[in-house]
Amino acid sequence: MTEIYLIRHTQAEGNRYRMMQGFWDGEVTALGRRQAEALGRRFADVPLDAVYSSDLSRAVLTAEAAAGQKGLPVQRREDLRELNIGPWEQQFFGNLCYEVPELTDSFLNDSENWVLPGAETFPQVRERALRELRRIAAENEGKTVAVVSHGVAIRCMLSGITGIPLSDTERLPICKNTAVTKLRWENGQFTIEYMNDDSHLGDGERSSWKANGALRDAPFDPGRDREWYEACYADAWMAAHGNLRDFSAETYYHAACRHRAIADGAVRRIFLQDEPVGLVDLDPERGAEQGVGWISLLYLKDSYRNQGYGVQLLARALQFYRDRSRLRLQVAESNRPALSFYRREGFREHSSQQTPGGRLLILERPLWKRTAAPGGSDVPPGFSARTVEGGQNA
Repeated sequence: MTEIYLIRHTQAEGNRYRMMQGFWDGEVTALGRRQAEALGRRFADVPLDAVYSSDLSRAVLTAEAAAGQKGLPVQRREDLRELNIGPWEQQFFGNLCYEVPELTDSFLNDSENWVLPGAETFPQVRERALRELRRIAAENEGKTVAVVSHGVAIRCMLSGITGIPLSDTERLPICKNTAVTKLRWENGQFTIEYMNDDSHLGDGERSSWKANGALRDAPFDPGRDREWYEACYADAWMAAHGNLRDFSAETYYHAACRHRAIADGAVRRIFLQDEPVGLVDLDPERGAEQGVGWISLLYLKDSYRNQGYGVQLLARALQFYRDRSRLRLQVAESNRPALSFYRREGFREHSSQQTPGGRLLILERPLWKRTAAPGGSDVPPGFSARTVEGGQNA
C-alpha cells in the first residue's frame, strides 16, 4: 500500500490579485510563505520517503516546505501542472466575468464541458494529472509520499478517483491553499482517507476568494471621463493632505492624458460590475530607463476601502510594469491608511522630501521576476516551451 499526501500549493499572486493563473508562474505572496511555513510544521514529524511537485514555482516552494529538513529532493513532474488556460492566463477575473459571462460561468459551474480555444480542457487535465499520480503511486509501493499540485488539477484528479462530476462543486470544491488530501493506493485503486484539510493554518493564514468581489477595469476616455478623474484625484488629495490647497485638477488631468497617449492601458477606470469605484493612473515614461515603474494614482472610493479591494488596483500596476524590476509611488507621510496599505504590500521607504504641505515619502517594492519558464527556453513569463494548440497538449 502507498500513502499519498496530495497538497495544493500555497497562495500565489494570481490567487491574491484575482487573476487567472494556470501555467503562469506567478510568485508566492507573503501570506503564501506563512502558509508554507505552517505546512512545514505540520509535516515536520510525518515520515516521508519521497516528495513530488508540479514544476511551477508556487508548487515547488510548497513541496520544499513539506520536505522540510528530511533531506528529500523535490522531484518535479510537469504533468502535475495546473490547467493551461491559454489566452486567459493573467487575465483579471472581474474582466472575464463582465466581458464573457457565459463562458466564465461555464468555467466555474460546467467545467466538464468548458472549451476555450488555445487552452486545455478539464478532462484533458484529469487524464494527464491522474495518470501521473498513478505512476507516482506505483513507483512508491509500500512508501509514503507527498505530491504538490494545483487547485483545478487536484479537483480533476479527485473527480477521476471518486467519480464525482466536476459540476458538483459542493461535494468536490477547489481545495484551499496548502490543504491536504490523504490518499491510499492499493491493488491499483485509490481510496480517500480525508480531503481538503487545512487545519494547520491559524487565524489570518487562510486565503480568501470572492468571485462576486472581483473588480474589472476599462480604458480611460479623456473626454468622457474628465469629471470622474478630477473628482477621484481631489478626493485622494483630501485624504492625503486634509485640504485642497495646491491641488490643480487641470494639471493632473492633462498629465493623465499624456500617460494614456503613451500607452493605452496606463490609465484605467475601475468598476465593480457597472459601478465605478476607482482609478489607476500610471506614468510610463518616468523611471523607464532605470527599470522603474511609477504609480501616479491608485484611488478607491471610501466605501470600498478596507475590504480587500485595494490589492486589485495595485495588481493593475504590477501587470502593466511586468517588464520592469521595481515599482515606486509617492505618498504623504500624514496619509497613515495609505502608508499602512503599501507597507503591507511590500513597499519600503526609498527616499523622502520636505514640502510646504508636509513630508512626502517615495516608496518602492520589487516587481515580478522575469525568468525562463521551468524546463523551457526564453519564452514569455509564465508559459512553458510546451505550448497548447486548440486545447491539445503539443
